[in-house]
Amino acid sequence: MTTADRDRTALAGARLVLPGGVVEGDRISVEGDRIAGLGGASEPGDLDLTGYTVVPGFVDLHVHGGGGASYASGIAEEALRAARTHLEHGTTTTIASTVTGEIDEVARQAAVLSELVEDGILAGIHFEGPFISHNRCGAHRPDLLRDPDPTLVRKLVDAARGHARMVTLAPELPGGLDSVRMLADLGIIAAVGHTDSDYATTLEAIDAGATVATHLFNAMPAIAHRAPGPIVALLEDERVTVELINDGVHLHPSVLDLAYGTAGADRVALITDAMGAAGMGDGLYPLGPLQVEVKDGVARLVEGGSIAGSTLTLDVAFKRSVTVNRLSLNQAVESLCATPARLLGLADSIGSLETGKLADLVVVDSESYDLVAVMRRGRWIRGGDAFATVKPA
Repeated sequence: MTTADRDRTALAGARLVLPGGVVEGDRISVEGDRIAGLGGASEPGDLDLTGYTVVPGFVDLHVHGGGGASYASGIAEEALRAARTHLEHGTTTTIASTVTGEIDEVARQAAVLSELVEDGILAGIHFEGPFISHNRCGAHRPDLLRDPDPTLVRKLVDAARGHARMVTLAPELPGGLDSVRMLADLGIIAAVGHTDSDYATTLEAIDAGATVATHLFNAMPAIAHRAPGPIVALLEDERVTVELINDGVHLHPSVLDLAYGTAGADRVALITDAMGAAGMGDGLYPLGPLQVEVKDGVARLVEGGSIAGSTLTLDVAFKRSVTVNRLSLNQAVESLCATPARLLGLADSIGSLETGKLADLVVVDSESYDLVAVMRRGRWIRGGDAFATVKPA
């Protein structure tokens, strides 16, 4: 067998979730790190994926850690472990999210994470805090919060060495709208989150360039019939992509359904907001400078009891979306793959099963929707030995 032969893989008999719809019993071929073709008759030596469904690799815009490790540790080995944990659960493209800390410490973390972006492990950095509301700080240390002064925001952006992808801030705070404008001018996503903003100020932020709602519904005022607040403003504006955490803890299924009914799958990005306990068991875990206790899979601050991120992985979010929320496969793939890829400006290479795109694939059982295998850049990460080969006729 030649090196070229080893770099070719073909999957036959699978259900493929393509941009134009779902195709049963089809074939996808991979050469090197790319999808080389779709369709055609199976050939001897193809992997037989009858009974399985293939979707694009998942894209997570918002994740703090996993596998017992945190991106906010500022330790490269921990960041690698976190990324590997989520990769094994189907997240083939991931953004590393920080948490509130001293500005100089978060800048140091960004410098470490930027090296992993340059190595192709991460797709960028998301700064969540410290530019958020005291009233809606959630699992962020209140004494370390800062107003979003554009000079401080720019300091963190510069520390990321061109790899900052998103900054979450509360636009109602002093400097908030100016920072949104600055981020938009720099081509960095300004996200509204952990905010006490009202409806009118949120609209101002959107007009200034904000394009993402950080974990919509969570850490912001609820909808009131005379004070719609930020949720309605973010949901109704077609320029905004809304993050949702579909773990059954952060949102009731009917609330997620409401968001889909209003925004549509092409404006929803399903995220994990996972902390270090993702992929692990119950116990105590750090989240930046705070301690989190995970009990029955739910993460809460040791002091105060606030929900502190999630233990979610995107394969579970995918399964819940299809089995609990009854989304179509195409809707689920839109929100887990295509929408976040488009938001990150990476839709030309990831986010859908198309010839020429990177061979980032997730294989699930067609009945249970449980994860079976993951491929990244044409290489099996897990489960590649689970399939028999097609025998000669």
